[in-house]
Amino acid sequence: MDSLMPKSDSFNARVRGHSHIDFKTATTGVAAKAMRNEISNLVKSVSDPQTKAAFDTEMQSFFHLFTRYLTERAKSQELVWDLIKSPAEDQIVPYAKLPEGNVKNLNKLAVLKVNGGLGTSMGMTGAKSALEVKDDMTFLDLTVRQIEHLNTTNRVDVPLILMTSFNTHDDTLRIIKKYANQQLRITTFNQSRYPRIFKESLLPCPKSAEDDKKNWYPPGHGDLYNALYQSGVLDQLISEGKEYLFASNSDNLGAVVDDKILQHMIDTQAEFIMEVTDKTKADIKGGTLIDYEGTIRLLEVAQVTSEHIEDFKSVRKFKIFNTNNLWINLKALKRIMEGEGMELEIIVNPKTTDDGQAVLQLETAAGAAIKHFHNAHGVNVPRSRFLPVKSCSDLLLIKSDIYSLEHGQLVINEQRMFETTPVIKLGDHFKKIAQFQKRFKKIPKILELDHLTVTGDVYFGRNVTLRGTVIVVANEGQRIDIPDGCILENRLLSGNLNMIEL
Repeated sequence: MDSLMPKSDSFNARVRGHSHIDFKTATTGVAAKAMRNEISNLVKSVSDPQTKAAFDTEMQSFFHLFTRYLTERAKSQELVWDLIKSPAEDQIVPYAKLPEGNVKNLNKLAVLKVNGGLGTSMGMTGAKSALEVKDDMTFLDLTVRQIEHLNTTNRVDVPLILMTSFNTHDDTLRIIKKYANQQLRITTFNQSRYPRIFKESLLPCPKSAEDDKKNWYPPGHGDLYNALYQSGVLDQLISEGKEYLFASNSDNLGAVVDDKILQHMIDTQAEFIMEVTDKTKADIKGGTLIDYEGTIRLLEVAQVTSEHIEDFKSVRKFKIFNTNNLWINLKALKRIMEGEGMELEIIVNPKTTDDGQAVLQLETAAGAAIKHFHNAHGVNVPRSRFLPVKSCSDLLLIKSDIYSLEHGQLVINEQRMFETTPVIKLGDHFKKIAQFQKRFKKIPKILELDHLTVTGDVYFGRNVTLRGTVIVVANEGQRIDIPDGCILENRLLSGNLNMIEL
């Protein structure tokens, strides 16, 4: 009778971890097979042949991403930290060294805005790009104004492409009707809609293609390339003679067309350029460019193991971060999509459903594509090209007298004495846009402000001026009303309204 004791060779193998690998590989196969069955059921749930074909293609892309995730998880492919180096001098070009641009090149350019976000972190329910940010104009209004000015001034034809998600598509189509008479063409296309995955079973949340929105997700801005290719927009742009694409997030108000960067791209025959800018304490989570075994790559915080997080956040080792303003050669993109395809690093985004179940979203970042293009590199741009509005603190800065608008472009007030903008930290009472609007009768004057911190139940009157460092703290159960016309300079206001000089 065979002994139940482990044979020495299999025992040693287990100790060495082989059996562990085999187990992971085996479960990978099982999980992939189960997912394939579920996906084919999802595809079968679509009756219209045309819709079915498009949905099938989308699900194949998702399945490819899912199997890559399983394989990488089984192999535990992590970056070897010691092989990560700062980029070489020639991999990051200073903006000051760029040549003057030629406006004629603009005819070869198209502008794309990633417009899939909902602004849920700011308490919004619709497309974030419809938020009024300055002088009653929305993100989208400002973009349209900028490109229209570019087209009319230089007599060029730069089209605007909007990549929406299933969350923002209908909203966006409704909004762009008002631009019908403007001097610019707007094209929209929808990015992919992937099924959320139950963490425990590794099966998709939706049971049919028509299942509730909450069971699906848009897979991050890295989906840009696949969606651009599959939608036919890439071929359309190339057939119109467009050679370059400038892509950026719709909530980055600093991302305006720059003919110097375009000229540099043409001169150096770079197929991909990422705009990076110097890191400050506020940007410690931003992705950064690294040299990894001789190739330039994007490193995102989600790819960093916990033991190296502090190194990643350090300004010493990683001095720059990715603004997500990307310049892409369209023909090179088509070559990659039809050849090797885009293998972008997978970012696992864990979420919890309304009923408390753990789910996964597999996402990718657009900047990670840098490794696929020839002569790709970074350009270190001024901070003014990175002005994202991610919170109501950002919104206060943009709405204030620090900035004015010229042809849809934010311009820093020349009366501001400092190069830098003030640091603004608004507490939880100001987190949602409706609360923010209620708590400021009018946006304060902050031309001479260095730092503002506000926490608790605080309301600002009209024509308030803030200078230097101002800290306002309303304690639990107390409310502070800052009266109309009040000037606060280097002050700490606390719960019982004591004004303390700083």
